[in-house]
Amino acid sequence: MSSSYRHIVRIIDTDLKGEDKVGYALARIRGIGINTSYAILRSCNVDPEIRVGQLQDSDIKRIEEALSTISERFSPYMLNRRNDPFTGKNSHLLGSDLVIGMKMDIDHMKKIKCWKGIRHSLGLKVRGQCTRTTGRFGTAVGVVRKAVAQQQQQQQKKE
Repeated sequence: MSSSYRHIVRIIDTDLKGEDKVGYALARIRGIGINTSYAILRSCNVDPEIRVGQLQDSDIKRIEEALSTISERFSPYMLNRRNDPFTGKNSHLLGSDLVIGMKMDIDHMKKIKCWKGIRHSLGLKVRGQCTRTTGRFGTAVGVVRKAVAQQQQQQQKKE
């Protein structure tokens, strides 16, 4: 254990709280879930139950190295970018690369005007959810309070 405690540890452009356990803290990085974080920690021989602030520099370097080589360390079924439509390779995107990759995919769907691309461009639900009652924009339509409705009726009678 390291004698110095750090309140914030920066791993892959993400600030992790020192009081969180390593297994859950790594899941705060975009593109890493809890199962993936535990698999990474197992491959690095780091105890997932210790706090992030207690990690030694060597442990942090091993974790960062493991995160940068996820696609070589794990089977393709554990990766988040299998058979990339542009390159055809298996990879695992993390952080801002994941955000940019998702945006590129959505832009590609809009460009080829597939069903999902059209739904994205219209701002509607994409995955087949019902839209009759949810996903509405603006204020409620057709709902008027009783007092307001009476005032409107009285004004119409005067005219």
